[in-house]
Amino acid sequence: MAKFSWKTMKKQTRDEIITFSMVVVVYVVLQLLISGGAISSLIQGLLVPICTYSLVAIGLNLCVGYLGELSIGHAGFMCVGAFSGAFMTKLLEDTITNEVLLFVIALAVGILVAAVFGFLIAIPVLRLRGDYLAIVTLAFGEIIKNIINVLFVAKDSNGFHFAISDANNMDVEEDCVWLINGAKGISRIPHLSSFTIGVILVILALIVVYNLVNSRTGRAVMAIRDNRIAAEAVGINVTKFKLLAFTISAAIAGAGGVLYAHNLSTVTATPTNFGYNMSIMILVFVVLGGMGSFRGSIIAAAILTLLPEVLRGLYDYRMLIYSIVLIAMMLFNWSPKAIEWRQKLVAKFKKEKKTKEVA
Repeated sequence: MAKFSWKTMKKQTRDEIITFSMVVVVYVVLQLLISGGAISSLIQGLLVPICTYSLVAIGLNLCVGYLGELSIGHAGFMCVGAFSGAFMTKLLEDTITNEVLLFVIALAVGILVAAVFGFLIAIPVLRLRGDYLAIVTLAFGEIIKNIINVLFVAKDSNGFHFAISDANNMDVEEDCVWLINGAKGISRIPHLSSFTIGVILVILALIVVYNLVNSRTGRAVMAIRDNRIAAEAVGINVTKFKLLAFTISAAIAGAGGVLYAHNLSTVTATPTNFGYNMSIMILVFVVLGGMGSFRGSIIAAAILTLLPEVLRGLYDYRMLIYSIVLIAMMLFNWSPKAIEWRQKLVAKFKKEKKTKEVA
């Protein structure tokens, strides 16, 4: 019987264990620090956004790192998840008093709606490649945001009322409930998100993506990424697997949107929340963390979300230092010299460890 040890494990298995352990250990340490009053309320307020950005970055990394398709529209899927989840919460908050059940329903709706939109968008979009695909996904995000900004939905004793652009012509009662109020978005959303829920969602997302990439489906997706023509030649259904990966990626982004919306009292489809800058920021997390590295996406999301607030006391120098850190992370991850230096360092460490064991 073969002896089981850390060394005999597959590299992929070790990486997964390290990733899950990192998330759990960081969560436990932070909870201990919070209970001891060692973390300021400002940093505590960033914990849920970090989980949100980590979720969306994990979803985008599946699309960019494993599928090999550049998407700049994941803020749109995040927006869809946020509004559909918050809409369902507002609709059911008087009926369902259990907050956990209410959030689970909102989460399921947000994931489902984002997945449906991802599937529908993927059908025409994935026929394109490279820059063209990026432009179309960017356009999708802008279209979704603009549609929500002109959409009005209200509910009163007579039922639901809908309007586009102009809510003045809606025949609604004075005590009606505004589910979506145009550019004002959805207000008075129950605060159902928490750091614990965020960590649970990150772990669940990691389980989904790791199981996917280690399965036959994942290997087929990576084969399509490496060489589409060769994949087609051996009988892989390219359209099917690309649709599946893109849909799952959109669904995870939708889960991040639900978490994001329920951390705020009001959610609006403004450029700041779900615009082009948000999509680029998520893409930066993926690129800096390493395409194909889900652990790297989480670390990059955490560092780049915390850094501006940690450096806030430096005023004019804050964004300068932030930019320098971005460049340093990029060089460390992708520079050939840096990669060579890391490989030499790891080889030296293994050699010294082996020498000690022999001695």
